[in-house]
Amino acid sequence: MAGPTIRDVRVIMTSPGTGSIQKRLIVVKIETTEPGLYGLGCATFTQRHSAVKAVVEEYLKPLLVGRDPQRIEDTWNTIHVNAYWRSGPVMNNAMSGVDMALWDIKGKVAGLPVYQLLGGKCREGAAVYRHADGREPAEVADRVRAYQAQGLRFIRAQVGGYGGHATITPPPGSLPGAYFDPAAYTRAVLRLFEHLRETVGDEVELLHDVHERLVPIEAVRFAKSLERFRLFFLEDLLPPEQVEWFRLVRQQCTTPLAMGELFVNTREWQPLVEGRLIDFIRCHVSAIGGLTPARKLAIVCEAFGIRTAWHGPGDVSPVGHAANIHLDVSSPNFGVQEWAGFSELEQEIFPGCPELRGGYAYPNDKPGFGVDLNEGLAARYPCPDGVLDWTQARTPDGALAYP
Repeated sequence: MAGPTIRDVRVIMTSPGTGSIQKRLIVVKIETTEPGLYGLGCATFTQRHSAVKAVVEEYLKPLLVGRDPQRIEDTWNTIHVNAYWRSGPVMNNAMSGVDMALWDIKGKVAGLPVYQLLGGKCREGAAVYRHADGREPAEVADRVRAYQAQGLRFIRAQVGGYGGHATITPPPGSLPGAYFDPAAYTRAVLRLFEHLRETVGDEVELLHDVHERLVPIEAVRFAKSLERFRLFFLEDLLPPEQVEWFRLVRQQCTTPLAMGELFVNTREWQPLVEGRLIDFIRCHVSAIGGLTPARKLAIVCEAFGIRTAWHGPGDVSPVGHAANIHLDVSSPNFGVQEWAGFSELEQEIFPGCPELRGGYAYPNDKPGFGVDLNEGLAARYPCPDGVLDWTQARTPDGALAYP
């Protein structure tokens, strides 16, 4: 007897952020010919949300309607090669939305949460890290203590945001942008971690995100200077275009390194993993194409002694966060999970969000990813258009820099 086939593929976009926070969340919904059987997948690419929607609805939907939703591997590879040119964040996020939705359907057909389909639990919950930022070291220390009081052991510490917010007067005629001073930033961060180790001690696991804002040789020196503070990891020290420099970092210090947030190619990570030049892989799961490639990447990394730390910022949908957590609890080489948390509004729009309890995130035990979507409520919060400012980073002389 033939099973259900794909009947429709739709994109739901919503922006449940408040104030200055603009989250453009993109969810793919795949409906089948079996009444009530559908799946949800995360396709969130905040900076190019409309482009992802167009790819899904104009190109992938005609390709998918009528197909067997349970043939995930074949469907992923078909989408991957169908445009002939492969990879890229727009196509990958569109593909991810489909891929996750198919895993969601498979779990519902089986009556099992996705982590059971991945081999079952290796742990009950995923240890998370939260972000502690502040204008001065003392303010950051207060926020670290506040997270410790909530039961968190892993905390990412930043001072003045990414790269600091130094007062800069660029040359006359310079273009507008998010200006930062790399030299001032490195000095401030070293002072920050000296203060944190003196005030909050050695029991807390501290992390830091460079956000690729240093030129390579300064990045090497920075990683070496931070070694004495015994970070759990240093994140995105270098941009993907400069990964060859990780070999020199490795030769100079033992600061643990996390990399991969900006990777989109299916082999971009390969030299770092094969060379054991990083300690944590931290790809954005939807940007690499979904659960299917992320699961394979985790297995490859396990063979090389590298742990996972999937990207988990606020502009990932709760469906995407759920996919992260299902991977986390079922992967032997899980390290730590970035966690932004969910507002009350997000939890209303996405019933079944993973829960944070005492420093650990837990998936629910419902079939699939366990997250649903209130489409009516989501529609009341449409995605805003406009140009993003923070990705127009500039150095003191006015030159554009990696954001």
